Amino acid sequence: MEIARPYLLFLGDVPDALAAKTATGIVDWRKDWCVGQVRLDGCAADTGLTDMSIAEGTAAGAKTMVIGAVNAGGRLPDHWVDSVVEALNAGLDVASGLHVRLGDIPAIKEAAAKNGRQLHDVRHNSMTFATGKGIKRPGKRILTVGTDCSVGKKYTALAMDKAMNERGYTSSFCATGQTGVFISGRGLSLDAVVADFIAGAAEWLSPATEEDHWQVVEGQGSLFHPSFAGVTLGLLHGSQPDGFIVCHEPTRTKMRGVETPLPTVDQVIDMTIQCGKLTNPGIRCIGIAVNTQALDDDEALALLAKLGERHGLPATDPIRYGMEAVVDKVSAEFGTP
Repeated sequence: MEIARPYLLFLGDVPDALAAKTATGIVDWRKDWCVGQVRLDGCAADTGLTDMSIAEGTAAGAKTMVIGAVNAGGRLPDHWVDSVVEALNAGLDVASGLHVRLGDIPAIKEAAAKNGRQLHDVRHNSMTFATGKGIKRPGKRILTVGTDCSVGKKYTALAMDKAMNERGYTSSFCATGQTGVFISGRGLSLDAVVADFIAGAAEWLSPATEEDHWQVVEGQGSLFHPSFAGVTLGLLHGSQPDGFIVCHEPTRTKMRGVETPLPTVDQVIDMTIQCGKLTNPGIRCIGIAVNTQALDDDEALALLAKLGERHGLPATDPIRYGMEAVVDKVSAEFGTP
């Protein structure tokens, strides 16, 4: 899938910043690929890019309008269809990470055909996968896991991959969601894979490599989330991580979108090891990544120190303080590059 750049990011009228996490992620890691953002009336998210109309984005050189918003069920709201058709009529391709296929919407399909434009459904693929086999394969892997969904697993994986490469390790980021695919230019949206083949798809995504090569795999969902635990477990079994990093947002009491209480970091560590041993008996936790955005500096540092002392692990905010301490843990547990 070759998606033409630069991007014009469409945020629609999402109700909060988390609902625009696809757009935000692209800006945080690939801002130079973007010309601006399109927001409808009432949009509560802002990536910081210049607000533009679709016509202005086209004039600024955009090649693809990326639908940078998500919602429960991954559907395209009816009132966004006109904007997608407008982009196609303006000469832009359109890329989406939603579950719905753009071409399944008659007005969009017709506009794409009329204008000779491409529709990219990043969450979908034409590949078929085998079922997971659970056979240990060469290479080393790190997986980010969460106390909840939308707690920073992708950012942690990207920051860890960057820090390991800077330290001299051979490392690669494995995208398992639509935003990661937009950022890295490759990968797989794992939550669109049929359940029986999730572990097999994860094996395909993180294949056998040289023994000194590290694959940092983007986590999905949470083992404790009643909506998404199935995807999380299949990814854990298929990626066979040697080490995992627990990602946490400290201000939440309930898991996002449901009434289920948030699990503790201890519970996530214990459950991940218990389940992960099925395909990698040597699995271990190598760090804790905390999204401290809602805390001031003193509060953030105090919390990280408390978590680090409690678990005997490096605890950090990947964006605020970097991942160097977790790379140190990798060096201590698995050796230097």
